[in-house]
Amino acid sequence: MKRVAVITSSDKGYRGEREDLSGPAVKEIVEAAGYQVVSMDILPDDREMLSARMAEIADLGLAELILTTGGTGFSQRDVTPEATEDVIERRVPGIPEAMRAFSMTITKRAMLSRATAGIRKKTLIINLPGSPKAVRESLEVVMDSLGHGIEILTGEAGECGR
Repeated sequence: MKRVAVITSSDKGYRGEREDLSGPAVKEIVEAAGYQVVSMDILPDDREMLSARMAEIADLGLAELILTTGGTGFSQRDVTPEATEDVIERRVPGIPEAMRAFSMTITKRAMLSRATAGIRKKTLIINLPGSPKAVRESLEVVMDSLGHGIEILTGEAGECGR
């Protein structure tokens, strides 16, 4: 069973001023797809804290997939893509491109997403939007392919061409 760590980036959520709805939405979707959620964190919009947690999960081999939610917009405090870029070793641009392309069919504002994705060791890290609706839309378009990508990354499968 593939393991997933969920990280919500939210100052208000971290301070207990807002209920996190996006993290539980991620959990519901990935569990329905057969993944095991091994951790759920709510962190402030703090680049160092976010990158440190992502690196810890990947470096300790705690999960094959890290899904972040929130912090991908234009606000000065939206730093999740930068935190992700700080820790990844290889970029995976197709994933956020696919999410944006699909979301553009729903709202033109999807072009404002700065989400990124990449690999650290044997862990795939993907930034998702902050709203539960956008989380569902984004995961809808990539979920089927993620399993195969993770199998290639971890050595469980050997070829992408089939």
